[in-house]
Amino acid sequence: MQAVILAGGKGTRLLPFTHVFPKPLVPLGEKPILDTILRQLKHFGFTHVTLAVGYMAEMIQTYVNHGKRYGLDITYSFEDEPLGTVGPLAQMHHLDESFLVMNGDVITNLDYSDLFQFHKQHQGLMTVGTYKKNFKIDLGIINNTANSCITDYIEKPVHTFQVSMGIYVFEHEVLQYIEPYKHLDFPDLVKRLLANGRSVVSYPFDGYWLDIGNHSDYEKALEDYEHIRGNLHLD
Repeated sequence: MQAVILAGGKGTRLLPFTHVFPKPLVPLGEKPILDTILRQLKHFGFTHVTLAVGYMAEMIQTYVNHGKRYGLDITYSFEDEPLGTVGPLAQMHHLDESFLVMNGDVITNLDYSDLFQFHKQHQGLMTVGTYKKNFKIDLGIINNTANSCITDYIEKPVHTFQVSMGIYVFEHEVLQYIEPYKHLDFPDLVKRLLANGRSVVSYPFDGYWLDIGNHSDYEKALEDYEHIRGNLHLD
């Protein structure tokens, strides 16, 4: 089984940490976030991982090397200019029929083998891992008519949305929709597939998931880690 980890971003929302090292090497517990992800992939039977790198790529290479200590075959795909969240895949010609793509800053206890089984059962060209997330608006919301008459007042409402986990399963055919050396992000790829009548499937997950994209999420990950590490499949 093959996986691609997207590890080339600058991680600007985690400054000043990412002035010193790339986001996948930000510490979680005693080791970087990337260490947790690689150990999880090994647990679920992945054998080859490609790291899509750009910003501070040499630091990631120095830490991970070719994956011997993880029991993985790790290779690298380099981008001289940012190609977006999915653009780097176009230059990876070694990928199998079905492969995992994920962000390099995700902490989850997702069962990746269950995700792959779901993907095969639903026969989509792409499966998107999704998670229900609540968003609270810390203000009173006013509904009114066109002539300014208030019809309702909602104090600090909470809205629930199904969000992307930054974890995907692709069929190899998806690469036909990605132009080499052209910038492309995941939302644009999904829209491109849908416009061409291709099936994109949502995999619902209700376990632990956290995208460490900003300081508040990183602080929560640090608080949670000791409690959840036993469920993270870190054999």
